[in-house]
Amino acid sequence: MTRANGLDIEVRVNGRTVQAHVPARMTLVDFLRERLGLTGTHIGCGEGLCGSCNVLCDSRSTRSCLTLAAQVDDMEIVTIEGLSPPGRPSKVQESLVRHHGLQCGYCTPGFVVLIEELLAEVDAGRRPTSTQIRGHLSSSLCRCTGYAPILAATEELVAERIAELQRSPATAPRGH
Repeated sequence: MTRANGLDIEVRVNGRTVQAHVPARMTLVDFLRERLGLTGTHIGCGEGLCGSCNVLCDSRSTRSCLTLAAQVDDMEIVTIEGLSPPGRPSKVQESLVRHHGLQCGYCTPGFVVLIEELLAEVDAGRRPTSTQIRGHLSSSLCRCTGYAPILAATEELVAERIAELQRSPATAPRGH
């Protein structure tokens, strides 16, 4: 609904329904950080180039610095905070740590979102090759690690998920 100087939106963020009035030009990253206090989503370049601001919008990775809050009305948003219980790292985060896939950590939330998106595609039947995994991750930038550890962590996670699905397709975990 449109009101003077903004719009009313209703979104589900990390499983919680949120109703808010937002300025028409407010970006999703600003809405998440300023209105909801979800500061795990980082603002890197602010131009959609680096991927630090990636979030999942209806299960698709989205640059929240380029997306207006009004555009996500009636959508399901998942941020880095929604991918694991508070205070506990997700399997993706644990794998990145194990492979030394982060240094400063600024890009990490964006990469975690991309990897989670890829794992959901594996759950849906996709079997990405190493080249496809590299292509999927290429939409985010890291200035510290040189990408090899991030790629190694992702390839390991994909291989583990495929193996889990092959062992017991009916009971394989769908959560990440």
